[in-house]
Amino acid sequence: MKNKLQLFYCLFLVVFPVLLLAQQKVMFTDVAAASGIDFKYTFGDYTYENILESSGSGITVFDYNNDGLMDLFMMSGTYLEGISDEGGAAFKNSRDKLYKNNGNGTFTETGKQAGINDLQWSMAAGAIDLDQDGFEDLYLLNYGSNVFYHNNGDGTFKDITSELGLAGPEKLNGFTKWSIGVSFWDYNLDGRLDAMVGNFLAFDPAYISTQTPGMMPHPSEYKGQASMLYEQMADGRFQDVTEKNGLLYPDSKCMGLTVVDYDDDGDMDIFQANDHQFNFLFRNDGGTFKEVGIASGVAANSKGQKTGSMHATLGDIDGDGLLDIFVSDLKYGALYRNKGNGLFEDITETSGIAGPMAGKGGWGAALFDYDNDGDLDLITANGTAEELILQYPLLLENDGKGNFKDVGQMHGAYFSTKRSGRGLVVWDYDNDGDMDVSISHVDLIASASLLRNDGGNSKNWVGLTLKGEQGLASGIGAKVTVRTGDKKQVMVNQWTSGYLSNNEPRVHVGLGDHSIIDELSIQWPDGSEEVFNQVPVNQYLDFNKGKGYQ
Repeated sequence: MKNKLQLFYCLFLVVFPVLLLAQQKVMFTDVAAASGIDFKYTFGDYTYENILESSGSGITVFDYNNDGLMDLFMMSGTYLEGISDEGGAAFKNSRDKLYKNNGNGTFTETGKQAGINDLQWSMAAGAIDLDQDGFEDLYLLNYGSNVFYHNNGDGTFKDITSELGLAGPEKLNGFTKWSIGVSFWDYNLDGRLDAMVGNFLAFDPAYISTQTPGMMPHPSEYKGQASMLYEQMADGRFQDVTEKNGLLYPDSKCMGLTVVDYDDDGDMDIFQANDHQFNFLFRNDGGTFKEVGIASGVAANSKGQKTGSMHATLGDIDGDGLLDIFVSDLKYGALYRNKGNGLFEDITETSGIAGPMAGKGGWGAALFDYDNDGDLDLITANGTAEELILQYPLLLENDGKGNFKDVGQMHGAYFSTKRSGRGLVVWDYDNDGDMDVSISHVDLIASASLLRNDGGNSKNWVGLTLKGEQGLASGIGAKVTVRTGDKKQVMVNQWTSGYLSNNEPRVHVGLGDHSIIDELSIQWPDGSEEVFNQVPVNQYLDFNKGKGYQ
């Protein structure tokens, strides 16, 4: 009997950890169809043959009806006369879709009844509470005129673009304005929210490539279009102040804009990812901007090449308290480690990212803690640009020191399926404490994916909503430092950190096995700091500047 008990005990010691590990393994399950997300992306016809069609569109997450549940806005292309093939006429008047979160794992499409009925080719959207009434508005960035929808607070929106002056010019560099995104912040600290709009290139539909006449022209064969800084005036209208602030680059080809204080000097800088041009880093020197991309080490990839950069994705990947930058691109990506002195070191190869990313064609990406173990992992949506060649998406796990390993195929069938992804967001749609993922695709399947995270909440976490003195918008750019034991994590409250897309406006922090936060500090955009001790975990908390949390 004693021998049997000893044998049982030995088997228990071997088998139980294996079973426990199996139970804790995070799996991503695509539940888009089951949840009612029936979105299918259209690029205006059935043939993939120009740069507008290949660029795709993005996704924006926000709680438009203030019910505590994150909703989903998905954007689409449409049939355009003179650009689309005639056979694509069936795609005339394609609509973007707004999916209301029902709170039970399902969604209801409400875009048309909510008054969002823009029929242009939509690229991206910025959710922002411009008038501080407690409801998030929606600024839609288009190939064509941009549209600003005011949230009426009753589930509907109203187009107030003309009142604000935010439509943008009809043309830039001789062709239709092509906007790809927006970052909001108060750049001059006058108490009013301003906006930086990224614009891409001067697309000439009639142009046939002299370099590759059988394929779509390369981006380098087109002229660029200047990104634009809009300052909000006292009367609420916006004025173009790009040139005045040293930001006018008429031939730049912006694919992604994000605003962050990269050098920790107390003011907000601008990173602009450019397509087959050197990236820009506009350092804010106390109210004036200076372009320092090359000098800082973030202009090109590790081989000094101007690649098809998509967007800056922000996060501290090695736990040193400094915000690093990952830029997805069409080569193999670029991971820039922040050295803390205004300079960055390219660690794409040594981090293990270059190998898995090579040849994939990276578009949407996110640094996020998928398993809540306290470090940032990386997910990318991939697909070849000039031709419709499908690629595997990637999930790269961080060892906590900034070294990444491809683990996607162990965590769900989606990562074993070739698609052609574009926009990507991370969000906790079911409020269960682990981060889910939504991805838009331009392949001929065209369906979107909602990857539900199952098991990521087996470890501890906390979610933070940061509201400054002027509401949710005035918390953009705040830095959060979380200390648990001897571990420190630094996060930034910046939703615009993915290609054409906006993640949910809550800061998510994985805490591993720590059941309490020893210290949580918030450095607000105005330079002030608040410190909180013994903060509870495994819940969403609202932090209101000067008023504590609840």
